[in-house]
Amino acid sequence: MKILLKSASYVFHPLWMPFAGSLLYFLLTPRFFPAELIKAKLLAIAIMTLFIPVVFYFLLKNLGKANSPFLPDVRERRWPLLFFVLLILMVLHQILNVYNYPALYFYFVGILFSSLTCLILAYLRLKISLHLVGLSGFTMFIIALGAHFHLNLIYSIAFLITALGLTASSRLYYRAHSYAELVLGLFIGFIPQIIVLNYWL
Repeated sequence: MKILLKSASYVFHPLWMPFAGSLLYFLLTPRFFPAELIKAKLLAIAIMTLFIPVVFYFLLKNLGKANSPFLPDVRERRWPLLFFVLLILMVLHQILNVYNYPALYFYFVGILFSSLTCLILAYLRLKISLHLVGLSGFTMFIIALGAHFHLNLIYSIAFLITALGLTASSRLYYRAHSYAELVLGLFIGFIPQIIVLNYWL
């Protein structure tokens, strides 16, 4: 059980969520996109939201500004969150556009507002679960995709809800967060995704 709980913290790390949403969008959308275009977009998104943040984390670690990829100290979260906000803005400005990828574009808009909220709370020294922020936003996006494209994603949604419970249990087990921090992370993740539904669903 300990291995399962520990694995959940890594498998459902918030850094995976932007790329996971992008990958599933291209897999589920009935719209035609050339294979080369899909590969190029996914590679660009992976570089911006995965590889560059990981490199930035190791830079901060070498400078003594971060001790763990989970950023347990709320003060350690400020620079990574600010940098991540800038990267999401670059994705919205350089990689995606609202005309060709409306659902995916607004998914990243939701991520941007969730990240900004987390950044503001970090400066207020309020610690929330970034895991649940990322995973709850991703779950809401998949639910919306299923509704928009009339797809039966009941098993995928059930899996994601189970993953939310497992990840929350993991963060509680390792005393990384309180119940309030988990609930707050849950709401900060899915509320922006609900708000942006008005613009693409």
